[in-house]
Amino acid sequence: MADTTTPASPVYVIGAGPGGLAVAAELRARGVRAVVLEKSDAVAASWRRHYDRLHLHTTRRLSALPGLRMPRRFGRWVSRDDVVRYLEKYADVHELEIVTGVEVDRVERGPGGEGWVLYATGGRRLSTQAVVVATGFNHTPYVPAWPGAESYEGELLHAGQYRNPAPFAGRDVLVVGAGNTGAEIAADLAEGGAGRVRLAVRTPPHIVRRSTAGWPAQATGILVRRLPVRLVDAAASLTARLSVPDLSAHGLPRPAKGLYSRAREGAIPVQDVGLIEAVRGGRVEPVAAVESFDGAKVVLADGTRVSPEVVIAATGYRRGLEGLVGHLGVLDARGRPRVRGARTVPGVAGLYFTGFTNPISGMLRELRLDATRIARTLTP
Repeated sequence: MADTTTPASPVYVIGAGPGGLAVAAELRARGVRAVVLEKSDAVAASWRRHYDRLHLHTTRRLSALPGLRMPRRFGRWVSRDDVVRYLEKYADVHELEIVTGVEVDRVERGPGGEGWVLYATGGRRLSTQAVVVATGFNHTPYVPAWPGAESYEGELLHAGQYRNPAPFAGRDVLVVGAGNTGAEIAADLAEGGAGRVRLAVRTPPHIVRRSTAGWPAQATGILVRRLPVRLVDAAASLTARLSVPDLSAHGLPRPAKGLYSRAREGAIPVQDVGLIEAVRGGRVEPVAAVESFDGAKVVLADGTRVSPEVVIAATGYRRGLEGLVGHLGVLDARGRPRVRGARTVPGVAGLYFTGFTNPISGMLRELRLDATRIARTLTP
């Protein structure tokens, strides 16, 4: 049942990324005061840290937030820098109330179990009836605890530290992880002059064309979301065989499990922005998954030992919500919110989450929908 009481205190939105900004804008448009709390010194902090070559894998038209279109001059596939410009403009156009330099450490129940109290930097204690957590999908870099990694003689960094291939010119680089980030960094390195690029793959990914004959993969993702998983898997398999070459001879076989089955487990398909040609041309070499480190060597799952100068771990992020709300029973076993959008966990009214899924229909599109639903719930 919707909460139709407008809070006397502002709704506090934690995080000034696209999800938090969208919710704040939708609330403001409905006459509800929203205050966005951002720990960094500007909006779109995580976007500013992404690698240089990044473009949205979703179309400009389907990636805009409520109340402001993305300019046509951004092109169909919007660059990282243009996403940042758009989010800055979005905050200005909607005259959002954003407080930077404030990190919320913990959310607690209010006195008598009513409302919420946010504990933030500077000894702040902020009371409210509603909180929206929008701290982001890519919050805390995750690097597996590989045996021997602490004494590795080469350079080990997380993909979040990668910006462009210039520092790696002529060097032997192993990229670990064949998701979208790992695949694109590997292709970027190969095109940017790295001496050798290997891509460590534990589970072969589904690779799709970003668009086929002008039809974006995102549009297909939107259309098939409600269809039976087996049907989508079968259709995706046929499409892949028609549009994506078999890379088995190059060490990257087709996945055994269906595309939509994998997507429902959280493994989003890799959109090809250069990986296929890099693998076919031998500029990116798929190898087995990393098992451990031994001095200057990296031991792979098939027993092979390689000696890269640099290892880039494209091994994902954690949501980092345990300290903030983990004690409230709102997270699942993987540390992700049990609900999203306008829904709340039973017995935990007034606590909302957005931006903690990565659907095949496009994250920014889902953030837009979540924002509207949350605002409606909090509007009389």
